Parts: sequence; C-alpha cells; structure tokens
Amino acid sequence: MSFREHTRWYGDPTVGLSSRGLIHEVDRAGRRGRGGGAFPTGRKLAAVASARSRPVVVVNGMEGEPGSGKDRHLLAVAPHLVLDGAELAAAELGASRLIVAVRRDAVDAVRSLSRALAERGKGWLGLDPVEVAEAPPRYVGGEETALVHWLDGGPIRPLGVPPRPFERGVSGKPTLVLNVETAAHLALIARYGAGWFRSVGPGHAPGSALMTIAGAVGRRGVAEVGLGASREVVVLASEPRSEPAMLLAGGCFGGWLPWSAAAALACDPDALRLAGAGLGAGILVVAPEETCVLAETARIAAYLAREGAGQCGPCTHGVRAVAGDLRVLCSPQASGLVTDRLRRRLSVVDGRGACGLPDGLVRLVSSALGRFPDHVAAHERGHLCRQSAVVPLPPSRALSEADWR
Repeated sequence: MSFREHTRWYGDPTVGLSSRGLIHEVDRAGRRGRGGGAFPTGRKLAAVASARSRPVVVVNGMEGEPGSGKDRHLLAVAPHLVLDGAELAAAELGASRLIVAVRRDAVDAVRSLSRALAERGKGWLGLDPVEVAEAPPRYVGGEETALVHWLDGGPIRPLGVPPRPFERGVSGKPTLVLNVETAAHLALIARYGAGWFRSVGPGHAPGSALMTIAGAVGRRGVAEVGLGASREVVVLASEPRSEPAMLLAGGCFGGWLPWSAAAALACDPDALRLAGAGLGAGILVVAPEETCVLAETARIAAYLAREGAGQCGPCTHGVRAVAGDLRVLCSPQASGLVTDRLRRRLSVVDGRGACGLPDGLVRLVSSALGRFPDHVAAHERGHLCRQSAVVPLPPSRALSEADWR
C-alpha cells in the first residue's frame, strides 16, 4: 500500500488522540508487548518519558524465531502503519533518534521500508529522518539489550541487566524498544482509541495478535487472531493435512501441548503460560501423529546451542549439555539414566542465564518430558523413532565472530 493509499484508508493518526496524549490512551488500552515479554506498553512508554534526557526510539523487527514471519509480513504489506506508530512514539517522547532495526536477510521488509520512507518524506510530524539498521540475523539479535549493544557498535549479544534500555540504552540514552507489531498497534490506538482496541480479546489481555501458522498444515502463513480465541482459529486458518497430534505454541521459547490439551486452551498469553507453553513470538507449529516430540526438541536444542551468545556458563555449557542429552535420548544409547541426568541439568540451568535463552530451552524441554511420557518411555526402551522435521529451522552451520557483527 502506497503512502497515498494508506492516508486515504487510515487518515491522520494524530486526529483521534485525546488531549491527554498517546501514553494515556495506550495505558487505557491495556496493550502488552508482542515480542515475547508481554510487558505493558503504556508503562514502558511512561518509564522512558520520565527520563531527564532526550530518549531514542528503536523499532525492533529482528524476528529471530525460526519459521516466524509475522513481523516481516507486517513490514512488507503495511510499513506505513508501523512508521506511523514509531513516529507517534518518538514525538510523544521528544526522541532524538528513531531507528527501525531489521534482519539484513529480510530483503522484502528492507525494500518495503526503504520505499515507504522515500514516499513519506518527513511523515506526519516533521521529524528527523528515520534510520533503518540492517542487523545480523542471529536468534538472540531481537533481545533488546543485544540490539542496543549492536547499535552502539558491539556484537549483537545480550548485555547483563540492569541497567535496562529504558534506563540506559543507545548511546547511553534512555531507549524505548518496541516490536514492529506494537508500533502498528500504537498507530491504530491513536486513531480509534482504547475502547476500540479493548473490543477484542479478554479484559486481562485485550486486542489481537499476528500469529505465524507453520508445520504440517495445508496453508502456512500469517493470521491475525483475537486474543482469547480458541484453537479452532488455528484449524480454520491452517487446514491441517492430517489429524494433528501436538502443537508447539510460542516456538523455541514456548512449549509442546498434546492436541487434546490445546483444544481446551484459548490463544491467551496467561492461559498458555500456565499450561507450560506460551504466546512468545507468535508462532504455532502443528505436528502430525508420526512426529516424535523428543526428536523435534533435540533439533531445536541443537539449534539454540549453536545460536547461543556464549557469554555465560548456562549458555556455554548448560544449553550444550542439554542438547547433548537429548541427542543421546534419540539414539540407541538412550536409557532412564540419561533422562534423569537431563532433568537434573534442567534444574541447574533454569534461572541462571545472562539472557532468556537457557530458560526458554528449559521450558521447552520440560514440556516435552512432562506432557509426552509415552515418547520418553519408548526411547528409554530403545525404540528409535522416525526423525521427522516439522519445526522450521535454518540449515546447520558453524558461526564465526563476523556473524555477530
């Protein structure tokens, strides 16, 4: 959609704002982050607004989750909506810089952004030019401290907290980091108000979310789902090719659910978390009957071991050890002793990482062990499953230091 078409369709984003401003309206809307943390966006805006120096606004389109395409899709088809929200946030905070960060391999998104910025000129609010940063495509690159570190000239690896970016971020300034979907919702809330946003979804988690549907489905792609919707939305959107057996909700940082358990759950971040899964980066992977949950989890663990920043013991040693135990559990050497050792490792790794990667892996592996005891028992008896590949993962390759810059 061109800027002219966008303007004709949506109108001026500043017209609908109340006199109390964007922060007040977003806070009333109850919008929570869509990058995985689900932190209230209004509180995030208010924290940066209270800083004494002019902040920086960073729109995070890194989308490191394998198979996820929602952010790239949004940037490709509706870049002006994202830029509207980014500009509104920057103007509200009096930001000194506005940066949109995208993976450098997301070619369509980069082209779409560049074309949109050329059409907009100074946009609605006459701000300084928006900067587009093409960053290394690493899994942890979307973690906000990793992105800030890279924007300041370092490798795209997470930093220890505190301070958090809203306290001290890019160039040492308070920094608001927003997911691209959040930025687009800011533009819509500004136009239509908090009541409009809350008209969809439950009271504790209002609004909609973009979800990537992947796995053994007839139609893979991105769907907008009202939070609180049932599993039937996934079924209707994806048309499974065969009877599903399980669902991976939230991707590598999510959890496995038997299809029967998924049927009773809503697309609700709190309900999914209580079930041992999560909304996470907004990816749902449907797996058929022949899928081995341990083999799939072993593939993910090996991928995370390669993509870990390698800056702390739980990541450098713990994640690799967990991946190694899962590999053995999927081999003729599997036994109950291996499973017991794996469980002990999970208890040691949990909560001790410098970033969320080790904790995410613990949640994922725990869901596989806890919800699929029949798979675990079969492997311990020496049964070798067919090594299916349902979860979309990039090709395996060794990383060098240059890959982090």
